[in-house]
Amino acid sequence: MAEPFIKAIEVKLEDFFTKVLSTIGRITDKQIAELLKKSKQTVSVAESVTGGLIASRLTSVPGSSEYFIGSLVAYHPRIKVIQLGISASLISRHGAVSKEVAVAMAEEIKKRFKTDIGIAATGAAGPAPVPPAPVGKVYIAVASPKSTEWKELNLQGTRPEIRKKTTQAVLGLLWLHLGGDEVLKH
Repeated sequence: MAEPFIKAIEVKLEDFFTKVLSTIGRITDKQIAELLKKSKQTVSVAESVTGGLIASRLTSVPGSSEYFIGSLVAYHPRIKVIQLGISASLISRHGAVSKEVAVAMAEEIKKRFKTDIGIAATGAAGPAPVPPAPVGKVYIAVASPKSTEWKELNLQGTRPEIRKKTTQAVLGLLWLHLGGDEVLKH
């Protein structure tokens, strides 16, 4: 399969940290659910480093079937190629832990599951690195009809902590993408 043409937008570091990470402890699964329901958008997830944690959080709220369509844990690069249709050459060129792969994962899950939004996470939680990515290097992405946004994270902590922080960061980026920062202005 040819590599998809993707218009990816990097979320500005200062915007991400001031709007999301400063309030990340206050962003709840219920708030994400309310924003998805209000926007009448559906979401699907392609996750690697988080191993299903993102899908678990999105489905923790009763009524999540209104917006959550499904997920794919594409942990091994082979699954990224076979199930998501990501080009093996893209993974070979940039590595399984890269912004290019995170963006492709979000775009492909959105397309394959026919949802309004696709979200993705790929990274190295440790204890060993995923060369060339060191432990704690994570890429997250949110794809929608308006744009695809991505973010590079360099996280510290144990394997469970990195996975939990990644999950919260993905939900934070989704929250921002859905206009959740408007909630802070009120």
